[in-house]
Amino acid sequence: MTTLDAALSGTFAIGGDLTVNRLGFGAMRITGKGIWGPPEDEAEARRTLRRIPELGINFIDTAESYGPYVSEELIGEELAPYSKGTIIATKSGLTRTGPDEWHQLARPEFLRQGAIQSLRRLKLEVIDLWQLHRIETKTPRADQFGAIAQMQQDGLIRHVGLSEVSVEDIKEANKYFKVTTVQNMYNLVSRKAEDVLNYCEANGIGFIPWRPIDGGNLELTSAEFKAIMDKHEASASQIALAWMLKRSPVMLPIPGTGKVKHLEDNVAAAAIQLSDAEFATLDKVATQAR
Repeated sequence: MTTLDAALSGTFAIGGDLTVNRLGFGAMRITGKGIWGPPEDEAEARRTLRRIPELGINFIDTAESYGPYVSEELIGEELAPYSKGTIIATKSGLTRTGPDEWHQLARPEFLRQGAIQSLRRLKLEVIDLWQLHRIETKTPRADQFGAIAQMQQDGLIRHVGLSEVSVEDIKEANKYFKVTTVQNMYNLVSRKAEDVLNYCEANGIGFIPWRPIDGGNLELTSAEFKAIMDKHEASASQIALAWMLKRSPVMLPIPGTGKVKHLEDNVAAAAIQLSDAEFATLDKVATQAR
């Protein structure tokens, strides 16, 4: 029987002082279609949230724009007061006008309001990891970064992360505050952020890949991929997650779902130990498929 324990993924200390199990949970999918409104099966979404601490997951990533607000509200209602050591990360910097509609908004007053309201919904006294969802193109960067630094100084947020950024973006933001995490799209078949991941690894910055299980369709075209699945008695998604965890010690995958069974399947990936040869084979197969 497969052991379901996110602790098997190893640990990482965000900002050097917030130690989490590396396999976390992304809370975008506990909302409705188009990441808008309540989930279709709210009872199942709530059961999924309650199952999280039982599986050793102590790092949960959400955002005020998920719903909007729905994800944060459900997390606060179901998990607060939080289990000891649980870290809730949230984000601001995007506003919503409808399903699948996302607009950059990072004016200082919006970011501060977002942090204060996130604290209320999540039932927290301080946000351990607050992330800028996007660096807005219309508001001066100095205004955005300065507002974030002020929120940190005022004790609203503890650590700061960025999302969808370049190495140069990280270096620029570091002039205002210490960047402790970066959240970019990265997975077995999408490696545009390879240089950012390498920079994060060299500088002790947590790397949170979104869409971490993409690449699972390789089982349909690669006998080598299928053979590794069969050996580990694992699904394609589980193998993709295992590859991510082996790729870098700063990697913090956050696969998301609103269903208990899917959550348990994701956590099972933490127990998969790929050999160096298997890792290299998967890397080769994915590179050929891109």
